[in-house]
Amino acid sequence: MSGRFITLEGSEGAGKSTNVDTVCETLTEAGIDFVRTREPGGTPMAEALRDAMLHKWDESVDGITELLLVFAARAQHLSHVIRPALAAGRWVVCDRFTDATFAYQGYGRRLDLEKLAALESWIQGELQPDITLYLDVAPDVAEQRIAAREKDRMEVERRDFFVRVRQGYLDRASEHERFEIIDAGNPLQEVQAEVRLKTSEFIRRARRG
Repeated sequence: MSGRFITLEGSEGAGKSTNVDTVCETLTEAGIDFVRTREPGGTPMAEALRDAMLHKWDESVDGITELLLVFAARAQHLSHVIRPALAAGRWVVCDRFTDATFAYQGYGRRLDLEKLAALESWIQGELQPDITLYLDVAPDVAEQRIAAREKDRMEVERRDFFVRVRQGYLDRASEHERFEIIDAGNPLQEVQAEVRLKTSEFIRRARRG
């Protein structure tokens, strides 16, 4: 069985980290060798670029600067982690990928979607996730969930920003059949059960070829 590329998407407060755990547990139980990683990040250099992007600078950060930092980190990540793992027949589980860039920088920052698509094509070629689990949650619910934690530069954005981000994700989901939309507003145990089910179904399809 060849390698497969699984991504999890969602805004802050959607429960991505917890549900990445659920995906990884399901793969482990199925005896599948995988790499767990995240974006931006995944390599020492890419993590440094992530830190730069999320840092609360004294100067304003231009949306294009933010976009290019994300794609610079992605290029490094693809070269050193994702492509080598897939080429070796391993599965990759990634906390966010390019769909997040379209949602956050394209819709949230209102950057030119055609330019994002050009960068996507240049940096990753034809590579796309095999399945994307999108954890959908209303911005007001997400806001309540992260209210008590220390926030990075992205998490302190206004609610209207996250309304646009959510719409970006939903638009991407409507355009790509690989998306599985999961209602992350439900209780955690229900969300985890659906994530486990979707992952198990995907494993079965992959094994059938």
